[in-house]
Amino acid sequence: MNYDTAHRLAGEIKASAEYKRYAAAKERIAPGSTTEALIAEYRRLQLKAQADMVAGEQDGETLDKLRRFGELLQMDRDASEYLIAELSLSRTLGDIYRILAEAAGLDLGVLGE
Repeated sequence: MNYDTAHRLAGEIKASAEYKRYAAAKERIAPGSTTEALIAEYRRLQLKAQADMVAGEQDGETLDKLRRFGELLQMDRDASEYLIAELSLSRTLGDIYRILAEAAGLDLGVLGE
């Protein structure tokens, strides 16, 4: 295995528009800020809602909190731009992973398309 190719790919990712938007948006979220705390709680609620869904459960209170946190974060321009940039970068990385997995013959059917 030639890891030089993987390092070149990492460099290309860091040079991509998606990564640059993400990095710039992330810099605008001050460490220890209320915005950072709201984003962390939003992520925690997302994970809980996803885990509940996988388990075949639905916690209305968690979904309601998730909705309210989402609305709050949409009103904060920096938080909203950060989450959108993060989603865009995550989609790009997911696409790259699917391409690599396909080349290796891995079945990602469970993850969907």
